[in-house]
Amino acid sequence: MSRVSRIGVLTGGGDAPGLNAVIRAVVKAGCNAGMEVIGLEDSFGGLLDDRHSRTLKPDDVTGILRLGGTILGTSNRGNPFDYPIEANGHADYSGRVVDTFHKMGMTGLVVIGGDGSLQIAHQFYLMGVPVVGVPKTIDNDIPGTDATFGFDTAAQTAAEAIDRITTTAESHDRVMVVEVMGRTCGWIATYAGIAAGADAILVPEEPYDLDAVADLVRARAARGRRYSVVVVAEGIVAPPGAGLAAPLDAFGFERLGGVAAVVATELERRTGFEARVTVLGHIQRGGTPTATDRVLGSRFGVAAADLAVTGTFGRMISLRGVDVVDVPLEVVRGVPRSVPAAILDVARALSTP
Repeated sequence: MSRVSRIGVLTGGGDAPGLNAVIRAVVKAGCNAGMEVIGLEDSFGGLLDDRHSRTLKPDDVTGILRLGGTILGTSNRGNPFDYPIEANGHADYSGRVVDTFHKMGMTGLVVIGGDGSLQIAHQFYLMGVPVVGVPKTIDNDIPGTDATFGFDTAAQTAAEAIDRITTTAESHDRVMVVEVMGRTCGWIATYAGIAAGADAILVPEEPYDLDAVADLVRARAARGRRYSVVVVAEGIVAPPGAGLAAPLDAFGFERLGGVAAVVATELERRTGFEARVTVLGHIQRGGTPTATDRVLGSRFGVAAADLAVTGTFGRMISLRGVDVVDVPLEVVRGVPRSVPAAILDVARALSTP
């Protein structure tokens, strides 16, 4: 295989704890192998022209391992194949991205992103851009890998928040409904809900019955537990008549949020207990990554650099069991990876009065 001498690295989509660990690993492993690494700023926007990039050396990534966010910046609005322009219009700038890539003399591109960013990366691979994908999402639902970095930190952050919410729920005899991220799958809701001892967990993988949740709340009250905590993934189907409108983002995904408020209103109406809502939102994306996410991000970054060194492209880094492997990049077009039934069974077994 031909040796790659200059690679670009970018981060796309929503930020996630551990992104800097991947960048650091790509830079250190790449430079150790004799490659030059170019950091591209603001996702694919860094390839719309050559002004938003910089050479990254090991000294440039010193100290970033523990930082949240991404030193390169990111975006979930700049899809080059459907780029927003003035007057609510859109343009296809994909050819411009390819031209800039070659103009900068790069012979490989590492794209660290979620399903939307990696699908764009796959489109560029089909256009001849040599791409390696690194899966990233706090939702933990990208097909083709057993885990993504960022999830562990997000679940821990959510669990700690639910712990705090539980104490105020108990103090005021309230029903607390906590909305966490999870577009199509309920990984954060399930893990954080189990870890924090939530009384009910509503996820997109399974239909739910608000009457059954209300029965649980009343049964707890009859036993002297006049408070309950309900964890809701933002992507669950809203109760009938909710009227929630979800505009689309640049990747074609719905901008979710607000379903917890409807659930709280319905539970208050059914039970007579005061219900309050907490939406954790972007708090789940921020902060210092856990050791698990730092290690997984580092392993993914080294593996991506290794593929670039050997000229192996069109692949995505993947965790299979305890092994880091690579799979065809096209797997990102598959069905999102749901929470396994065995884990949902645990949540269901614990959702009792």
